[in-house]
Amino acid sequence: MDLKNKTVLITGGTGSFGKKFIEKILEEQVKKIIILSRDELKQYEMAQEFRDERVRFFIGDVRDRNRLYRAFDGVDVVVHAAALKHVPACEYNPFEAVQTNIIGAQNIIDAAIDKGVQRIIALSTDKAANPINLYGATKLCSDKLFVAANSYVGDKDTRFSVVRYGNVVGSRGSVIPFFKKQRETGVIPITDERMTRFWITLNQGVQFVLDNLQRMHGGEIFIPKIPSMKIVDLAEAIAPECEKKFTGIRPGEKLHEVMITQDDARNTFEYNDYYAIEPDHFWWKKEESEGERVPDNFHYSSDVNNKWIEKEELLNIID
Repeated sequence: MDLKNKTVLITGGTGSFGKKFIEKILEEQVKKIIILSRDELKQYEMAQEFRDERVRFFIGDVRDRNRLYRAFDGVDVVVHAAALKHVPACEYNPFEAVQTNIIGAQNIIDAAIDKGVQRIIALSTDKAANPINLYGATKLCSDKLFVAANSYVGDKDTRFSVVRYGNVVGSRGSVIPFFKKQRETGVIPITDERMTRFWITLNQGVQFVLDNLQRMHGGEIFIPKIPSMKIVDLAEAIAPECEKKFTGIRPGEKLHEVMITQDDARNTFEYNDYYAIEPDHFWWKKEESEGERVPDNFHYSSDVNNKWIEKEELLNIID
């Protein structure tokens, strides 16, 4: 979808992704950008950074269904980035994660359909595939809700899709700022020397969302082809002079992350720079599949990836 003369709303828009996304689409001829979040201080600080009359701020919470109905009035495109994402916090406050990540997702779906929003993309996570922690489980449920939402739009031009990717280099939730801070102590704690993760830059994540707004039919889960890196190599790149202390895997943590499971392979198609898990619903038109079907035993995991980040490349990205 072309964003020219469109009104775009982003939930959780004061985060790392939201800032980069707004910076990017301000270059296009959008009509209006609405940042919906519940943090008034971050909104105030962001308003000082983006002095553009097209940027509007709307205090609200995705848990508040009535507030979403007000916010979505006249909106053409929604990017849903709001979530409780901190794994230990979600484990300790499980129903808070459920209310934001699941009930909040359904509130967005209902408001978008009833208000005639045209395109909705929800941001997901690699932790939603074969989840072992509550955060991943709530995001898997959210993904299922957004895919199934296409069943309820009737004859409206409202379409829902999902973008799923791994750790974002340099974002506030990334381990990279933590390692930089720990560098001052001379010791870098690492849970397990075998651990690997997918990595994507903020620019790549934002561009991937914009690309999928153009190509989505509604119901797909889009996964970019992105590189992996061992956490121990990441620590070595950031703090080569530091001692490494192995502390053991934390509750809810995996050795390796998966973005496409073997069970999803039968509905997954490969394209040049991404994969798409297509919906297994009666309304999906199979002729819309233009990619190449992956093998039945395929799975996309950070430990068996064919793309890896070298230390020097990572340092260039961080700089």
